[in-house]
Order: sequence, then C-alpha cells, then structure tokens
Amino acid sequence: MVVDLAELAFADPSLMLDLAMIARRLRKSGRKLTLRGAQPDISVLIEYVGLHRLPGVAIAPAPAPA
Repeated sequence: MVVDLAELAFADPSLMLDLAMIARRLRKSGRKLTLRGAQPDISVLIEYVGLHRLPGVAIAPAPAPA
C-alpha cells in the first residue's frame, strides 16, 4: 500500500500511530506500507517517532513533477 503524503501539511503522533497499526496489519498479510512524498516537517516526525524503522515500512521519495 502506498500512502502519498505530498499534500499533507500537518500531522501529529496520533497519525503516526495509525500508520504504524496499518503497517502491522499489512505486514501480517505479507504486504508493506510505503510512505511517499512527505514534506520536511512530516519527515522529521516520521523519524522522531521511529515509524521508518518498523518492519514493513518503506520511505519513498516524492515522484518527479510532470
């Protein structure tokens, strides 16, 4: 599952918890969660809470503009 965070301007730790729970459910079914295009502030929060270190979570760069 790919979650595009490019348009997300604000997030708090409760969103990170929700994403971690989704990643856990996906991992149990053999799938992974890919987070893409996070703004710098959101990337800092992802790293602060350690979401990027969870098994089954991948961080992808934002897609190049067309």
